[in-house]
Amino acid sequence: EKGKQIHEEIANRGFLQKDILLGTALVDMYAKCGMLTMAAEVLNEIAARTVVSWNALMDGYVQQGQACEAFKCLEQMQTECLSPDVVTYISILKACSQTGDICKGKQVHHEILARGLLVDHIMLGNALVDMYAKCGVLSKAQEVFDKLPVRDAVCWTALITGYVQQGLGDEALNCFDRMQDEGLLPDAITLSSILNACGEIGAVGKGEKIHADIIRQGLLKEDVALGNALVDMYAK
Repeated sequence: EKGKQIHEEIANRGFLQKDILLGTALVDMYAKCGMLTMAAEVLNEIAARTVVSWNALMDGYVQQGQACEAFKCLEQMQTECLSPDVVTYISILKACSQTGDICKGKQVHHEILARGLLVDHIMLGNALVDMYAKCGVLSKAQEVFDKLPVRDAVCWTALITGYVQQGLGDEALNCFDRMQDEGLLPDAITLSSILNACGEIGAVGKGEKIHADIIRQGLLKEDVALGNALVDMYAK
């Protein structure tokens, strides 16, 4: 409601046609508030749309699970001769994950490689691994992962979760051990995934060790889902 009031003031003073940054901020505000129809209307009113303003709308569609609308935004953006940037690619890869569109994902991957973007953008590498893992193409996820110049806990978690979701608990545990060997601390999401793997394959010894680590770090007080994962692991 406050955003709508400010929008009305901006419109009354004629700022929307004069200031691209202001128009982009409005699109972003409506998108983040889940008001995607309003976000799209504002974008259409902006005289000179930029990649950043398109990204704001695309990310809004992805966050609301409307992947097909995000794809349409990309196509329209490209008809305006605007090239996707790193943020665009991350949003579209998330959309590919939601729809299981591996063909589109591979196409985006090819564009990313052609532009050499993986060297400097770790979040883009993470998004690629996550996309392939969620689409069930774990061999490709592992291949991308192995070639990344830098791997962080988010990237490891994406791969581990992919293995767990495909019922490959032993591979998930192997990844978890390698992650720790590289000196990276697992977060609550990683730990929940690996506890799921322990439950599926009956690795109670490993589960107990992880339980002890969780208690030592005081994580149970902060994360209910982690406690649920522990109960589930022991029950299985």
